[in-house]
Amino acid sequence: MFSHMMVGSNDLDQSKKFYDALFGAIGGREAMVDPKGRLMYMHNGGIFMVTAPIDGAPACHANGGTIGFAMETPEQADAWHAAGVANGGTAIEEDPGVREGAGMKLYLAYLRDPDGNKLCGLHRLG
Repeated sequence: MFSHMMVGSNDLDQSKKFYDALFGAIGGREAMVDPKGRLMYMHNGGIFMVTAPIDGAPACHANGGTIGFAMETPEQADAWHAAGVANGGTAIEEDPGVREGAGMKLYLAYLRDPDGNKLCGLHRLG
């Protein structure tokens, strides 16, 4: 259903450092930078992009919005979370761990990127 996700940034250098580390922790490559200066990450068939807002207004995050990234294992989610915190992200909500509800058992790790976008590393457990 989705072709890509894109978030805005007020500091693309800081965003590159953060997302390079975040995706590197799960086997992704550093950003490609397109002719417009946007950061592009391609991994496991998905595309995630970071850009300065085209309208010139400051970037801001969506209140209530979350971008989820699929993790292969709980350990990968932990490495992803640690890489994010070590590179300008902020740990939010509960510590990474198992959450159960609605008949599902998930391993979740939540972060905010340097611009405040809410991110979740998610691994579905048996």
